[in-house]
This record gives sequence, structure tokens and C-alpha cells, in this order.
Amino acid sequence: MADRGASALSLPEDRPAHPDPILALNGMGSFDWDLDAGLFLLDAQAFEVLDLPPEEYDGRLDTLNALRVPPPEAARLDATVARAIKDGSEHYSAYFRIRRRDGTMRWTHTRGRIRRDGTGRPHRVVGILRDATEELADSTARGFRSAQDEAFRQQTGVVQVISAALAHARTVQDVIDVLKDTHGVRHLGATSLVMGLVEAGRIRLVAEGPAGSFVPGTAVTRIDEPYPMSEVVRSLSPRFIESPEEFAAHYPLLWPHLTGLRITSAAYLPLIAQARPIGAMGLLYDNRRGFSAEERAVLVALGGSIAQSLMRAMLYEQEKDLAQGLQQAMLPRSIPSVCGADVAVRYRSAALGRDIGGDWYDLIPLPGATSSGGGRVGAVIGDVQGHDTHAAAVMGQLRIVLRAYAAEGHTPATVMARASVFLHELDTDRFATCLYAEADLATGVVQMVRAGHIDPLVRHRDGRCARLSVEGGLPLGLSAEFGRLEYPVATVELEPGATLLLCTDGLVELPGTDLDEGVSALLRLVRDGPAEVAALADRLIRAAEEHGGDDDVALLLLRRRIRQAARPGGRLRRHVASGDPEALARARHMVRDAVRAWGAGAQADEIELVADELITNALLHTEGPASVTLRVLEGDERRLRIEVEDCSSALPRRRDADENGVSGRGLLLVDRLADAWGVAARGSGKAVWCEFRLP
Repeated sequence: MADRGASALSLPEDRPAHPDPILALNGMGSFDWDLDAGLFLLDAQAFEVLDLPPEEYDGRLDTLNALRVPPPEAARLDATVARAIKDGSEHYSAYFRIRRRDGTMRWTHTRGRIRRDGTGRPHRVVGILRDATEELADSTARGFRSAQDEAFRQQTGVVQVISAALAHARTVQDVIDVLKDTHGVRHLGATSLVMGLVEAGRIRLVAEGPAGSFVPGTAVTRIDEPYPMSEVVRSLSPRFIESPEEFAAHYPLLWPHLTGLRITSAAYLPLIAQARPIGAMGLLYDNRRGFSAEERAVLVALGGSIAQSLMRAMLYEQEKDLAQGLQQAMLPRSIPSVCGADVAVRYRSAALGRDIGGDWYDLIPLPGATSSGGGRVGAVIGDVQGHDTHAAAVMGQLRIVLRAYAAEGHTPATVMARASVFLHELDTDRFATCLYAEADLATGVVQMVRAGHIDPLVRHRDGRCARLSVEGGLPLGLSAEFGRLEYPVATVELEPGATLLLCTDGLVELPGTDLDEGVSALLRLVRDGPAEVAALADRLIRAAEEHGGDDDVALLLLRRRIRQAARPGGRLRRHVASGDPEALARARHMVRDAVRAWGAGAQADEIELVADELITNALLHTEGPASVTLRVLEGDERRLRIEVEDCSSALPRRRDADENGVSGRGLLLVDRLADAWGVAARGSGKAVWCEFRLP
């Protein structure tokens, strides 16, 4: 039987493991392990040997181990394969136990052939699997099996406790926390823990304890340095140090720093995942000398479990960082300050690894908007169907076109209808829900259009909270497909001190509850929360994180300010004709005199520079006259406003100048120096304005 198994390993290089009638007649299955792709393929007979339904298996070795191979057995088998790979062997052979569907344990024998490329790097393993329970049924084998059973029970007791805790670890820090608490290494009687991860040929220390046990110079070490963690990473084999004398003799650089901890023995384990070292862990003891075979098996099994957990955690963190980075890139980088309202936005991604959603928010300054005295602003909240990169890409396009339609001055219903047509014409089958609110902060009038989205909420000045019932239309994309582009507009008045809350359904869809219960819970949170919008937004996001949920959350809060009665301020205006240098000089003198007279103080030079840039841009790029207006706005804060009007409807565009360029820095300076700036339509032309806070 063994000879038949060996001959089966001489498959051609381009032939994967496949059902073989000779192997099947002998009760043998075959496997084909692609080390690069991480695929572990089984033939039909191998599924029989492992008592594994094919539909439950996804081709991954981790899945096979989770379904059939207990952690200690998997760790021992991994160590055998890793040793064969390291030694340059062509074959390996091992007995291990599997747990069948009925819970019984069966012995299994495997033999594999390691195939390497031209450089000697292993890239594929082919082999056989067969049931070996009857083979080990004689008296000698029973004695061997009895000892193995006892060791197995001891290993399982320790490893399963820690593995169960590691199963809930999502991040590298979670893994470290599990190992450092009372259910971790102290369960093994260790005094101290040290762990490092392999990064670019070095080992970076990520955990050490207890406090005060850090060894200087070991935060980052090279793999070729004479330290025990470096050694186990190089060798892929554990290192058991059984006495202080052995420690001092083999690691003279490290030992002097550990004498204060009274270390008597240590175990250093390589953390191997997907046949490569990802790090190393050291357990130090102060009350024991030496390690039995069972204790070594426990620690090797523990190292395998920790390595798998760490690999899973690192992949999770990488994928989550990538997903969050992509999502954040699609959202607005900043929200413009709106005097007349306090605004807070928040976004929380669901803890789903690389899954990302199409939730978004936006705040759009509208023509005529100002940063003081109140103007017009558009608030958007939306959610594209799905949780993938396609949903995020559609969201990014929708956000841009909706912002463009709103900034052009279209009515809320027209903005929504055009956005629906745009989405319908995209090469996508996704739809989106959305709510667009256009607020006049001077009067408090808010016009809202809803496309399949959840209703907004309002918190009144006295703390009362209510759900605003807004008649809506079909979601974006669907309304265009079915030819129902009429969106009703709801008009409400937002009183001074009241807060409008727009959110996606991830904030109200609580596990085990319906939508109405989620909205009621949200109303209670808003009612009992702080009045300040940033603090309230933080509270709502914390609540979303506490109750979990599998959906992203986007949130926008807009609170209309309670303004003091305005006091009259100064106002100056001057006309500057194109090609009239004297008029330009007089305008500059007017600005210089005004900013000093009105108490600009140390800001005077910056204000003069910004005003000069705005005037110069108007004269250079419109080839017509310009009018300059300066005035002081008095309210709950004192501001100096500069407006430069011209006869061109073309909007200015901020751009970065070349290193040696002589132009292109005007609006960049305005953006950097002014507290706020914008563009407002004025008849056949426009006004570019900016504001500075005055002491």
C-alpha cells in the first residue's frame, strides 16, 4: 500500500491531483496543494476519507482544519510540513487524527511530495490521504494511541481555552490582549510575554510584559541578530531554553537584561502562517526548569493557533484600512463653515473587513450663501445599494453630480430628478436612496425632497424631538426607469436653536428591532443628548458602535444659530475700471486705510494681500471693470467682508501654480488666509467674497 502511495506522488508537473481508480480501490484519496494561491484541492475519495461534504469546503486549508482537524493535530502536521520544506526534503509522511461528523476520532495517514521551482522555492505539494485507524489497531499501536490520547486531552484543554478567546480577536491588539490577560499566557504559568512581527527583514516588537521588562535595543531587531526570536524565525523551529545557564550561554547579549526577572526557562515559538514566518513569540518562566514532550506539544499547538489569529488580524486590518481609505476619499474632505448654522458630520464604517458601502453626506454652499448673517445651503444624505467598491464608486459619482446640479441653482425637485436620470444612465444596476434639504438660514425655511430615504428628525430649541414626515418619491435610478420623476417638496421652518438631523438607516436599524423601534430609540438619544452638534454627533456614533450592526452610518446635523440683533457697521465701495492704474491704486489705499481703521490689527497685511488678489483676478480674467465693497458685519462675532464684483459669469477655479510660475496662486492665497470665501451670482455677473474675523 505504501509503495502504491509513493508511486502516486510521481504525477507530471502540470497534472493536478485527480480521482485515480487505483488509489480509490485502495481507499486512498489525493490532494493538490498550491502554496502560492493557498488552495488545497481534494479528489472525491479524499472527501470520503475525511468524511467531508464537498459543498461545505471552499478549497482552503484553514477551512479543512476548522472542520475536521483539531488544533493540536493541525499544529503538529504543520510543523512536520514546515520542517520538510526547511530541510529541503522531497517527501514527508505523518499520522494525524480527524474528527468525523458524528464526533468520533479517526486516525489518518498522509504522504506528500514537495515540488520546487528552479530556485528551490517550494510552490506545490501533491500527495495522498488514507484512513489508518485499522492499521494502528494492534496492541503496540494501542499503547502508542493511549499515550497520544492523553497528550491530546492535555493539549486540547489548554489550546482550546486560548483558541476560543482568539476566535473573537479581530485586530493584532485584540490578539495581544487575549494573550496578556488571565485567560492567556498566565493560564500556561508564564511570567512574561514577548512578541514580534516580521517586517521587511526585521522583527518589530509589538508586545512585552509585564511593565518594566523591556530590553533596550530590541524594539526593532534584524533577523540575523543573535536573539532567540530571530533564531526561531530563521529556523522555523521552536527553541526551548531549560535553564538560566543555557540562556546565558546561548544568548549573552540578552541574558544580562533578564536577570532581574529571575527567569529559569523560556520557550520561543515561530509564528508560521501560509508556510512562512510572520513573527515570533517568547514565553518566560520563573518557576520551572525544562519542558516535557506534552508541554512542548501544547506550546507548538498554541503557536500555530496564535499565528493563524495574527494572520487573520493583519489581513483584517489591511483590508479595513483600504476600505476606509477608499470610502473617505469618496466623501468630502472638509465641510465649509456656515455662519448662521452649526454643522457636524460623521461617518462610521461597519466592521466588515474589506466590505464598504455607498453611504455619503454633503453640505453645498448655494448661490447667495454667506458665512455670516445666514444664507442658503444644501444638505445631502444618501445611500447607494450594496456593500462593495462598486457601490462606493457609484456614490462618488452621484455626490459630484448632485452637488453640481444644486450649485447651478436648480430647485430641490429638479436636483433630485436629474440625479435619478444620471444614475439610470450609468452602466450599473444599483439604485440609491437620498434626501436633499435646501435651507435658507436667514429665514429658517427648509425645502426637502426625499427619494426612498428615511425621514429626517428635528430637535427643537426646548429639547423636544420629532420625526418629520416628508412625502417622498422612488429611489434614484428607479424613478427614471419607471418614468416617475416628480418629487414632492416638503417645506418646514427651522426655528433658531433647532437642529435638523439627516442620517442613513445604519443609525436606526438595530439588531432584533424594526425600523420604528430604531427611530424611537434614536429620538430618545437625540432628546437626551447635548445641544452642541459636534458632541451630539459623537454620542450618536458611539451608540451605533455599541449596538453593532452590519451597515455603514452617515450622519449630518445642522443647527440654526440663535443670532444677536445686528449692529450697523462701516461700508465702503469703489469702482475700478479696466486699464486704469490710478483707480486700482485708489482701491488699494481704500482697503489699507479701512482695515486699520476698523481694528484689523495684525491681520491687516493678510487682508490687504487677499483683497489685492481678488481685484487683480477680476481685472485680468474678465477684461472688464470691477467693483470693490468693504463692510463690517456685526453679530455674535465681528467680521470684515470684502466683495469684488465683475460682469463675467465664469466661476473662478483654484489651481496649483508651477514651481516657476508667476500666476495661479491667487485663490490659493485666499483659501489659506481668509476665514471663509465663496462666489455669489449677481445679475449678469458674479461676486467673489471673503471674510475675516476681527478682534
